[in-house]
Amino acid sequence: MNEHDERATATTGIDPGRFSEDQLMQELETIHRTRHDTLLHGSDDALRAHNERMAQLEGEYLRRHPRRLVSAGRTREGARERGRADEAAPQ
Repeated sequence: MNEHDERATATTGIDPGRFSEDQLMQELETIHRTRHDTLLHGSDDALRAHNERMAQLEGEYLRRHPRRLVSAGRTREGARERGRADEAAPQ
């Protein structure tokens, strides 16, 4: 395995399963806040690490909250309804 491959599989932080609920939410808020800047200005390695860490944190959140509240407007059907309402609205 070359140096580039080894970096891609390196651990990017504390196992999210070890975080308290408050710590997990704080980590999620931080990573989402830094996402845009990393995408636009980060190196390929930085973006790869960011993607990996985000997946770890979001995966842990979903593991802890499998029955989380899903807003109707955030589903495909909800988006279709919004589209129909926008089309019907007077301009």
